[in-house]
Amino acid sequence: DGAYLARLLLERGYEVHGTSRDAEVRGFGNLVRLEIADRVHKTSMAINDFRSVLQVISRVNPDEIYSLAGQSSVGLSFEQPVETLESISLGTLNLLEALRFLGRPIRLYSAGSSECFGDTGTGRAAEGTPFRPRSPYAVAKATAHWLVANYREAYGLHASTGILFNHESPLRSRRFVTRKIVAAACAIAGGSTERLELGNVQIHRDWGWAPEYVEAMWLMLQQPRADDYVIATGQAHSLAQFAAAAFAHFGLDWQQFTDISPALFRPADIAFSCGDAGKAGQVLGWRARF
Repeated sequence: DGAYLARLLLERGYEVHGTSRDAEVRGFGNLVRLEIADRVHKTSMAINDFRSVLQVISRVNPDEIYSLAGQSSVGLSFEQPVETLESISLGTLNLLEALRFLGRPIRLYSAGSSECFGDTGTGRAAEGTPFRPRSPYAVAKATAHWLVANYREAYGLHASTGILFNHESPLRSRRFVTRKIVAAACAIAGGSTERLELGNVQIHRDWGWAPEYVEAMWLMLQQPRADDYVIATGQAHSLAQFAAAAFAHFGLDWQQFTDISPALFRPADIAFSCGDAGKAGQVLGWRARF
């Protein structure tokens, strides 16, 4: 998301500053792939260190901040719950406190997550749907969501949360199951004898196209009033359907090359997840096209 967002902002004439824990050693591979690495100012900042956050914001003095930082894997959050909670919830709190302390008219976008809703049954979740997080990652995102809402109401900050449902692109890491499936399909179609290992393939997700979703992030900060928005396609598909489509591209049957591994099942998982982006359509003029 950060790379696509940086490209979008550059196209709109922004001066873009990107942060990383150690910007001097980070490769920024996705910026390189999009051919914008030399156009983004890179700065070291530790999101869970308030002094680091305050110093960088004071020096750069941005008009807009897009907070996409934090541990981003739901599966990994079960193994690293403390790191997940600190990097997401404490990181968001540090940004909000820095903005409150500085008192500058800086607008903040905070990356929320559809994981906060938990299982949506067979329906679609909207902004008013209660949160029922089912992973340490979702708990952290829910905490960050309410922190943003609290600081917006208590201190008048222009801070918005985008509650984004799943969105994919070729920049996805192979740690994520969608990219893992696509990579395996390509390799097997090319003659590899490897087999694809998957967990629960009956889960349903609302998958969108990442370059479209960063447009929604930008639109949120162009509004006169800060608010929270669900960003989704409104359609859900099973992981089995995703795998079938990827292998069908090469004329292959995914089931012939896939093993279901109980070890890949999560301690708690979401069976069905789908979003209602009606508010984003009405207020932002945003709708999923793909």
